[in-house]
Amino acid sequence: MRYESLILDIDGTLWDSRALVAQGYNLQLEKEGLSRYFVDAEQLKPLFGKVMTEIADHIFPDLPEPERYALMERCMERENRFLHENECAIGYPGVAEALSCLAKNHRLFIVSNSQRGYPELCIGKLGLKPYITGHLCFGDTGTDKGTTIRILMEKYAISSAAYVGDTEGDRQAAEKAGIDFLWAAYGFGKVTSYTEKLDSPMDLIKLNKEGRL
Repeated sequence: MRYESLILDIDGTLWDSRALVAQGYNLQLEKEGLSRYFVDAEQLKPLFGKVMTEIADHIFPDLPEPERYALMERCMERENRFLHENECAIGYPGVAEALSCLAKNHRLFIVSNSQRGYPELCIGKLGLKPYITGHLCFGDTGTDKGTTIRILMEKYAISSAAYVGDTEGDRQAAEKAGIDFLWAAYGFGKVTSYTEKLDSPMDLIKLNKEGRL
């Protein structure tokens, strides 16, 4: 076993919530008479993995910053409510099975650039609660993902870990945190380097059996 723990991203790694997130945003924007800012799944694809302020800068560039970020907060709150109300059958095939296998000899964690409540929502909707030891997100720490990973590692006394994510930003976060990066190539992005490549979540089971995790 190479790693005591594995830390996982959410979007593009555990599930693809882009279409539902867009619907949640648009419900809030419609309510506020701001349909000119409506978004769709494809528009959100390059934005997933970024912190909320960066997403707001892209979607609402013409609004003053305080107004822009306050609107983003309201959109994310509406998104959370919408996802709670939805079945959310959007997990990648094999996620629960892979994490069930890994949890037998690894501690599993989640670190996301999301708002508070989003990791818990994903864990609950995908039935991952038995396998996840802990989680942190941007909404908890207000800092970049690499720093959030380090905070989580210190909080849980993690001796060795790898980060599982799908974008170059995830790779950079793992590098900043000083841990290996496992690329979820089935997700949203391309990366410049990685320790292991995953073509599906089930590849985690294969790597685990081969002693590469």
